[in-house]
Amino acid sequence: MQSIAFTASRPNTLGIELELQIVDPQTFDLKGAAEELLAQIANHPYADRVKPEITRSMIELNSSVHTDPKRLLDEMRSMRDLLVEAADAVGVRVAGGGTHPFMRWHDRAIFDSPRFQYLSETYGYLARQFTVFGQHIHLGVENGDAAIELTQKLSPYVPHFIALSASSPYFEGVDTQFACSRLNALNAFPMCGHLPPEVVDWHGFEAYFAELHAGGLIESIKDLYWDVRPKPEFGTAEIRVCDTPLTVEKACQLAAFAQALGATLADEPMPDRKAWMAYRTNRFQATRFGLHGHYVDPQAGRVRLGDHVRMTFDKVMPAARELGTAEMLEALRADVFKHGGDVKWLRAQFDRSQEIAEVVEAAAAAWRGEGTAETKPEPSVPDLQIRRRVRASSEPIFNMDGITPFGFKRLGRRLH
Repeated sequence: MQSIAFTASRPNTLGIELELQIVDPQTFDLKGAAEELLAQIANHPYADRVKPEITRSMIELNSSVHTDPKRLLDEMRSMRDLLVEAADAVGVRVAGGGTHPFMRWHDRAIFDSPRFQYLSETYGYLARQFTVFGQHIHLGVENGDAAIELTQKLSPYVPHFIALSASSPYFEGVDTQFACSRLNALNAFPMCGHLPPEVVDWHGFEAYFAELHAGGLIESIKDLYWDVRPKPEFGTAEIRVCDTPLTVEKACQLAAFAQALGATLADEPMPDRKAWMAYRTNRFQATRFGLHGHYVDPQAGRVRLGDHVRMTFDKVMPAARELGTAEMLEALRADVFKHGGDVKWLRAQFDRSQEIAEVVEAAAAAWRGEGTAETKPEPSVPDLQIRRRVRASSEPIFNMDGITPFGFKRLGRRLH
């Protein structure tokens, strides 16, 4: 059996990846301009931290390694400002959020790289439908055994991360009635799910990986679309279930929460059999209902997920105070429990304007740092701009008879 090298990291270090939407500043539909954005920042010191994603209307920011989430926030603000400046020069906008509210998967173009072309050939239309946007959080560990241990211990908290970050209520022109519809795009991939509970150390992971590889089921660890997975080349356990938040501030608050949780779980036992029995149901409840869903805890039984998240905040606060991030966690808790988080804010934007494009416009303004997700100014609307007037419900928004091979027919002009 071939061993898998693991790069050691300092415990409690962290980093994040953010997948972002590239949008047209007039229609606020997605726009395939990743190459132009990358070219615009090619000579900047951060250039190697801004990367393409699977389709041309996506761009990804990668942080460096940090011990202090506050320094992570400083870096991410600088990267945000760089990307905003580059987007202005190219003539596009950038936005957070787990899904684009009215994108059409068949309009997406695969980014020209060997890895992404391989995925397109393997998964067909799913590759283009995978134009969804997530935040990945990396927590540093000393060795492979510690990576497997932390991966297993974090798994019962997957619903918490889903609910705290949920920002994808709209998808392909409908209100999905999910808090997080983004993860439904992942469910179609054959290697989604979680690390098997019987794998409890790095040797066990190497043996499991060898079986999958020998059977032709995967080519690399990248083919494991698990909610939490080890990342040996980074020396981390990687949390992969978060929607991309609307602001870099919230992205870093989520990272601080993950760091405090990882430190808190260090001395706790591995999840027992009951935790795995409820895994898929707990995950679904979080994607569908957010904090209003149910959560089955092996000790407490069936409780409201929001109540369990509150208990988890209380549980990790001693570690957060020791790490100096209690203020960031309090801000995250207030955003979610007082204001309803990003998903409620996005729905409020549609309720205010009844225009789905204005939801994207408001999200783009929030990403630029123009106010917070709660106090952002009213979006401006260009004169004679064509908008898609939609109704948020579980029913299709667009009349499919209006689709041509070249896209949507003009649905009408809104004058302002």
